Amino acid sequence: MVPRVYTSNATNVAPLIDTKKSVFTRVLPAHPSSKDIIGGFPASKPALIDEATGVVLTRSRLRELSLALAYGLQHHSSLQALARGSTALVFSPNCLAYPVIVFGCKCIAAGLRLTVANAAYLSHELAHQYTDNGASLLFTSQDGVSVVQAMFAELGVSKEEAARRTVVLDADLGWVDGKGPSVTRFSELLSLGALEEEEKFNGAAADETVFLCYSSGTTGKPKGVETTHANMVAILDILAPNWPKLPAGREIVPAFLPFYHIYSLAILLSLGLTLGWTSLVQPRFNPVQFFKAIEKYRIALACVAPPVLVVLARHPDAGKYDLSSLEYMLSAAAPLSADLVKEVQTKIASGRADGVKCKIVQLYGLTETTTATNFLSFADVDRKVGSVGPLVPHLERRIVEDEEGNVDVKDGQPGELWVRGQTVMKGYLNNPAANEESFASDGWFKTGDIVVRDREGYFWVVDRRKELIKYKGYQVAPAELESVLLTHPDVADAAVIGVNSVEEATELPRAYVVHARPAELAFEKNVARWMEGKVARHKFLRGGVRVVDVIPKSAAGKILRRELREEAKKEGVQARL
Repeated sequence: MVPRVYTSNATNVAPLIDTKKSVFTRVLPAHPSSKDIIGGFPASKPALIDEATGVVLTRSRLRELSLALAYGLQHHSSLQALARGSTALVFSPNCLAYPVIVFGCKCIAAGLRLTVANAAYLSHELAHQYTDNGASLLFTSQDGVSVVQAMFAELGVSKEEAARRTVVLDADLGWVDGKGPSVTRFSELLSLGALEEEEKFNGAAADETVFLCYSSGTTGKPKGVETTHANMVAILDILAPNWPKLPAGREIVPAFLPFYHIYSLAILLSLGLTLGWTSLVQPRFNPVQFFKAIEKYRIALACVAPPVLVVLARHPDAGKYDLSSLEYMLSAAAPLSADLVKEVQTKIASGRADGVKCKIVQLYGLTETTTATNFLSFADVDRKVGSVGPLVPHLERRIVEDEEGNVDVKDGQPGELWVRGQTVMKGYLNNPAANEESFASDGWFKTGDIVVRDREGYFWVVDRRKELIKYKGYQVAPAELESVLLTHPDVADAAVIGVNSVEEATELPRAYVVHARPAELAFEKNVARWMEGKVARHKFLRGGVRVVDVIPKSAAGKILRRELREEAKKEGVQARL
């Protein structure tokens, strides 16, 4: 059988001429003859603004600090030595230091890999990511110090050795540790000197891993996704032509999406700089702060996830602020319904004298594909509302009927999306079993998502073959929550599924548990509260807990989640099928 391979239908697509370079060189190159130009824009142009304090980080200062951090990491006397290929981990909410770390680690000839962790992790969750990639160094915010210390204690690392592996980001200059050895301050690293220029990572070196974001893939615990310099440079070249030119003086884009997510790393912290945006850094999403920022800065473009659009449409305070400046919005990280798009457009248009609608489009992709495989153009927002758009250039796709890829679906029929091309990850770190499961022999990556392609080449995501639950942009693996539930003294067996919440435009984890002894009153609520002390907030069992007599399983012991989804429907809970 000859596979049916789809390519982009875009016209006048520029070839990917030079992806064999570092991310830093692509995003913040120095001008060959002028110090006043960084990456094609004025060096004095703000790259980031800290919303809380108003502190501005210009493009030149971001470049200088990144080179200074790279130098400091190589020359600080107290930190653990970093060999080529070592991994540094960032455990922090969004802050101005974050992009300095992201680009500083990319400057170093030692070729540091950077892994980014969810700032909401508890110590044992952080420990999994830390040990899985063998991180040598950890950057943390002051709020994260206690979690980091608890993690090192759980791993049996001495206080002295933990101090050699930790850099604390300066938020409060009066902060004093006071317990055990002092740790290295971020500001110390920036004061030792600076590299004259970044490491180039030309040629084969561009295929070295640059980021290790964590994804649950199709099943199991989160796995390290090896994203290379070449992957990142390629996606920047692919996506750059898809964006409208923002009005002069209004290139500020809110940056509340977590920087540890590939969405932010690729779009806000990398693509944004190549397009001349200024990121307004916020530690997390706060509805009122979001509304105020739109009004204050006359924001024209926002990168969001569907739950943010729910807030825009229905939050009681939204009407108190002028949101009419919004012209473009990109939604990603979770499916977006056409109804929600129209609701938000109506809300924003009501504040505009001309009644013009905000153009709201979707991007579809995965951590494993370095964000986008599909992008709906802003010109198609009305004609193809609800679609994730056509294929982006320079990638190949198949839509297959069976898991082995022996049968391609017919036009208009659903099938699993397979992807091949320059932006597909190197693989899962130290996990040959997951790589074998996720890649076909001829290099196709199996996304696990079920899509439909129309006759014009536009795609709709209709389902997922994999079990992953997506809660407000977070990835939640049912198997991970099941393993935690089974540590409860009164839980004999457990299964977790995702159920849809129309109100919140997201999926909610819902647990089914078998009681080890006769059921007590309010056992379900007790289990839900107990879980809140065991996992990060985005993994809470917001979809509820139900006690059952037995968890349905196949003869091989695999949980039959579809039966539980049918059970949820009978209970009046809208389970994701």
